[in-house]
Amino acid sequence: MSSVPERSDVDPEYKWDLESVYESDEEWEAAFEAVADRLDEFETYEGRVTESAETLLELLELREEIVREVSKVVTYANLRSSEDTRNQEYQAMSARAESLSADASSATSFVEPELQELTADDVDAFVEAEPALAEYQHFFDDVLRMKPHTRSKEVEELLADLSEVTGTASDVYSMLSNADMTFPTVEDPDGEEIEITQGNFTKLQKRPNREFRREVHEVFYGRWEEVRNAVGTTLKKSVTSDVKLARARNYDTAREMALNGPNVPVEVYDTLLETVRENLDSLHRHADLKRRALGVDELRMWDLYASMAPTDPPEVPYEDAVDYVTEAVAPLGEDYQTRLASGLDSRWVDVYENRGKRSGAFSSGTYDTQPFILMNYQDDVASMFTLAHELGHSMHSELTHEAQPWQYSGYEIFVAEVASTVNETLLTHHLLDTVEDEQFRRHVLDEYLERFRSTLFRQTMFADFELQIHQLVEDDGALTPDRFDDLYGDLKAEFYAPAVVDDHVRREWMRIPHFYYNYYVYQYSTGISAATAIAEHVLAEGESAAADYRDALRMGGSAYPLDVLDAAGVDMTTSTPIEEAVGVYDDFLDEMESLL
Repeated sequence: MSSVPERSDVDPEYKWDLESVYESDEEWEAAFEAVADRLDEFETYEGRVTESAETLLELLELREEIVREVSKVVTYANLRSSEDTRNQEYQAMSARAESLSADASSATSFVEPELQELTADDVDAFVEAEPALAEYQHFFDDVLRMKPHTRSKEVEELLADLSEVTGTASDVYSMLSNADMTFPTVEDPDGEEIEITQGNFTKLQKRPNREFRREVHEVFYGRWEEVRNAVGTTLKKSVTSDVKLARARNYDTAREMALNGPNVPVEVYDTLLETVRENLDSLHRHADLKRRALGVDELRMWDLYASMAPTDPPEVPYEDAVDYVTEAVAPLGEDYQTRLASGLDSRWVDVYENRGKRSGAFSSGTYDTQPFILMNYQDDVASMFTLAHELGHSMHSELTHEAQPWQYSGYEIFVAEVASTVNETLLTHHLLDTVEDEQFRRHVLDEYLERFRSTLFRQTMFADFELQIHQLVEDDGALTPDRFDDLYGDLKAEFYAPAVVDDHVRREWMRIPHFYYNYYVYQYSTGISAATAIAEHVLAEGESAAADYRDALRMGGSAYPLDVLDAAGVDMTTSTPIEEAVGVYDDFLDEMESLL
């Protein structure tokens, strides 16, 4: 019986070091109380933000001091709750932390509206009077840019207070899918009973036995069918919340609001959808190549993740993955490589799956902490690539935090997904160039093709679905589970034309948490397009291109995302990076076809 261990049974060496943030829960509690008591300090500045340059600087420095501590409190609580979503103590801690974050947002909600009373000339005069304000120039520009979508002080405070409520649908879905839902066990061809989980479903879909894959597919989606109405309701409420918040901020659509935050034109989104649709023949080629490699008459949904390599997939222990990834990033420079290796030695990563652990993977942390990476490592090639991906995020944060003041220490997801995918691309090239085992090489090539398929094409399909369900609500249409099925099923059939779309996979939308993130997924697609171009430049041009890329990572939030990518040599306002990325995909398909 293959089962998932309890967290207490996992070796501490493979758990992240949250004690580096707070040594104990009691210390966290003290920090929580202390910073909560300080929120009243903002009251003395309300109505006085633009009183003088000196007052403005005092307020901005106070906000940094308090919000930095709030960020630590929230991050620690959320990471603890991710360790075991069944732990009610940590769920309560996370809820309190999120409430504190909402209170902090509410307490400072007057800052931007009052700043927007200034003109650009007024800001210049303030900077001349108080030179320390010069480092906030981009911040001021961003605030003034959002003036048409900022409401009165009272409305802004209300919207900040409601932030806890507007995220309820996502919170409910997360608890349902991670904590409450369990899946049956299935018997593999060797007679071993295996418990299906959110973390191992995709891995099980890669097993070579087709009948086993079919059973896993049907059992897994059959379990989702049991919560169909609940999940349909949470997604409908999440989309409705997005639409109503957009209207409250004077946007025509939820998409416009989501993309205006990072200052990305909606044309970038439209160009992505249009360009990917024009290149679906490459995806169809991949699907048909897989059908032939598997030797089947029809490609079914339980075949999509199956490997085109003819042998069992190699095991990649975590320690081996660490070595491969560290070696792969060498083209990005010695300092980058050394810092990445040091982070892995410093327990950045929570490595293995345990019962109740949040599914998937992510990178987290704050300006005042080390990065933290959640993994559910499965000893396979896919997990190795995921490790490289999340380390890209973490190294991005490290370089940004080192180079930028706190107010620019964050960066938009639009840029973040570039940093992660550059690492994946470099890992692919490194393994294909250095590994002699031909079967291992085929699995690496297959993994990269799968990640490219799922990142550019699948995420664009998700982005199209997300756009359609939001437009339905904006046009006063009704969202029901049947409507979700129809929209998603039609897209699945279009994108995977050579394959048979069954009723189970028409419900795949139910298991995608990113649909609750409000126009998030398209950035995976734009990210892999930009990352492919950057990685190819680095490998072809060497240190000069690597230096440009590192400089772009260090820019953090001090510039808008399109300007950051432009500094790295990529123009995402055109279709060129997407088309070039598809060209690389085609090249790798050529190589795989020749190997097979």
